[in-house]
Formats: sequence, structure tokens, C-alpha cells
Amino acid sequence: MSSGVLFDAPGPRTIARHRIYTVISALSIAAFVAWVIWRFYENDQFTAEKWEVFTTPEYVRVLLVDGLLKTLQMAGTALVGAVVLGFVLGVGKLSEHRWIRWPAWLVVEFFRAVPVLLLMIFLWYTFGIKNPGSDYWAVVVALTLYNGSVLAEILRAGVLAVPQGQSEAAYAIGMRKTQVMNIVLMPQAVKIMLPAIISQCVVALKDTALGFAVTSPGLTYVVKQIYLEFQNRVPAIIVVASMYILVNLILTWLATLAQKKFVGEKEPLQINATGTGPIIGGGPVAGGPRM
Repeated sequence: MSSGVLFDAPGPRTIARHRIYTVISALSIAAFVAWVIWRFYENDQFTAEKWEVFTTPEYVRVLLVDGLLKTLQMAGTALVGAVVLGFVLGVGKLSEHRWIRWPAWLVVEFFRAVPVLLLMIFLWYTFGIKNPGSDYWAVVVALTLYNGSVLAEILRAGVLAVPQGQSEAAYAIGMRKTQVMNIVLMPQAVKIMLPAIISQCVVALKDTALGFAVTSPGLTYVVKQIYLEFQNRVPAIIVVASMYILVNLILTWLATLAQKKFVGEKEPLQINATGTGPIIGGGPVAGGPRM
């Protein structure tokens, strides 16, 4: 009944019109894809010699080991560091002490505002462009700082999205601030934050592609060497894009499975004032507590 109040069911004419729009849109997209494929064909982008390199065992090994594995290694290391940094900065921004809250706010806002590519180049020169491994760590540290700052804001927003009555009920039964955060607020905030955290993991993985600007190992660097050697830029870009898309889909799928396994129900559990058990549901969202 509530959905009927907010949304008028379309009539027969509207349904027919929407079907026409859908058909026109599908035909337009199909025509565009066909035109792109035809242009590739006209420019000899589908010839065997331009794709043969991606079926050669030696180059496939280079793509998987020196390319994909290094990319996953950089992304994984950066994400672990970003989660730790994000937790520290997020809790710092929730602190009631100004000498903790303001430095945390300054760090978060600074690294959220700096473009990741510029940060990578700056760190590359800071570490020394001739030092072994400086390109790798420039990418990892840059992604850690940027994504950690974003995750800090996600954590802060997630905690503040928990109804204020939750912390008030916890304080009423004698819990300390640390207990309120760890036992009551954080488990509920994680359920709110998970979609944003998953999206940020995908962003971190994709941003490793910027590492080619600092000659960092990874998919984009390896593919660049391949298309410079074989002059097959379009096939190389299609291959590396397909690999990124596949890995991101797998990452999203795994994160969704983890969410269902470890988080479970969508409704946050709430404790009552007596502490005798959980209450499903909640009141209006209000500002959360400061640590």
C-alpha cells in the first residue's frame, strides 16, 4: 500500500511507450558496438599476428606473474594498510579531544583532495627514482594514504549513522566508551559501511593502473611493453581491461559472500536499555557519540 502512494502504476500506454524506448535504446547500443567492431576490422585490429602474443605461453606467464600478480600484490598491500590507517583516522575524527580530532581531520581532508597520480609521482621522487623498489612502494603508499583517508570518512559516517539511542542504552547499563564502540556501535556500523568498503576496494585495485606513470610493475606496465613491441595497442588494451573487469567482478563476488557470511541480516541488532536482549528495528538516525 505504501508503494502505491508514492508511485503510480503505469498504464497500458505507458508500458508500451517504455517498451518502445527499451527497444530503441537496445538497437542504438547494438549499432554503436557494431560500428566500433567494424572500425577495428577496417584498421586490421583483428589480425592473427596482433593477438597471437596473448596466446604465447611465455607472454601469458609474463602477463599473469609480472602483471596480474604484481597488481594484486600492490592492491592487497595497499588495502591492508588503508584499513588500518582508516580505522585510526576514523576513530581519531570521532574523538572528543581536539588535539586528536583536528590532526586526524587535516590528514583525511588533505589526502582525499590530492590526486592519486600526483601523489604517486611525488612519492616516487621522494623515495628516489633510481632506488630499487621505489616505484612499487610509491604506488602502495599513495593508495594506502588515499584509500585510508576515504575509509576513515566511511567509518566515521557509518558510526554516526547508528541511532544515538544505541550508545545511550549502552551507557545506561554501565558500558565504557571503548565497550560501546567495539561491542555496540562498530558491529552495526560495519553493516552500513560494507557496500562502500567493497566499492573502495574496487577503486584501489583499478588505481594500480596509474602505476605505469612511475614505471611500477603491474598489468599496465607489462601491457605497455607488449604493445610497444608488437604495435597492437587496441588488442592489448582490450586484454588488460578484460583482466581488470574479471578480477573486480571476482573481488565483488567474494566481498558479497563475506558480507552474507559474517554480517548476515540487513537489519542492525539493537540492545534495549535493560541489556536483556536485542531489539530489531530502530529509531531515526541521529548523530553518534564521540570517543
